[in-house]
Amino acid sequence: MRVLVTGATSMIGACTVRELLRRGHEVHVMQRGDSELPVQVFRGDIRDSDVVRAAIHGCDVVIHAAAKVGLVGSFQEFFATNVTGTENVMNAAADAGCRGVVYVSSPSVSYSTTPVEGAVSPPAIDDVMGHYSRTKSIAERAVLNDHRLPTVALRPHLVWGPGDAQLVGRIVERAQQGRLVLVNNGNAVVDSTYIDNVADALVAAAERVGVQENLDGRALVVSNGEPRTVASLVESICTAAGVAYAPRSVSLRAAVVLGVIMEAVFKLRPRSESPLTKFTAYQLGISHWFDISETMELLEWAPRISLDEGFARLANSYDS
Repeated sequence: MRVLVTGATSMIGACTVRELLRRGHEVHVMQRGDSELPVQVFRGDIRDSDVVRAAIHGCDVVIHAAAKVGLVGSFQEFFATNVTGTENVMNAAADAGCRGVVYVSSPSVSYSTTPVEGAVSPPAIDDVMGHYSRTKSIAERAVLNDHRLPTVALRPHLVWGPGDAQLVGRIVERAQQGRLVLVNNGNAVVDSTYIDNVADALVAAAERVGVQENLDGRALVVSNGEPRTVASLVESICTAAGVAYAPRSVSLRAAVVLGVIMEAVFKLRPRSESPLTKFTAYQLGISHWFDISETMELLEWAPRISLDEGFARLANSYDS
């Protein structure tokens, strides 16, 4: 099987490429830089439809992981990459006669300020917070409702692992600086996912999309299936990194108010990221964990790296 992976320099994209190669698949990647892996590289941006078409030509399946992430940027910037860029991928995949598309989405497309406890892949909604979640919600629905070819959306939840600059990197940096803050003492219960388990799930989906009819048009949450409190996760990351775990705590109400104020201040500094937003306050302050039994059944997949083993691997990465 020949697979195109967009966004292959991201942690998810790179790990997925390695797993595809391990299973003997031929891999094309679309990214902005070079690759040291035995893959054919198409350098460019998914907003460029010509490059997208060239990259997809001759491929059986597309794993679309490229996205604008984070908190910095205008809605138009997020829309251009996450919605228009995804339209380019879908159009090119349909015209090339691909067997299917696996879209990398996010659980944040399905909830906002209400806790989620044990839900099974709830539908994407309009009422979500932040430019990232809003544009990913729009794009996911467009992908799953595109009947020109089979599609499936996977929603990895709080992905982390060695080398992670997002979740792990930020927690470690703030702990080192004495700026670690939890909401409501970190009592909210959340899912998280070790990176290798995400790659396994994405490759399983790529091998089945367009072959297994009951996958078409589905959105499936991917996690370790081991919900833990935010405090527990943050402490485990700090311990693995060898930094002091000494957080302060604020109430959810105070965090939301402070997040709104800081967002307004940082709008005056458009290329700087606010350390707290209304979105991150709720991410830290409310429970969000999911029932992944449907994902496991449909993909014939299960997390093979437990959270505890993942933290041990994370610790080893800091020791080496």
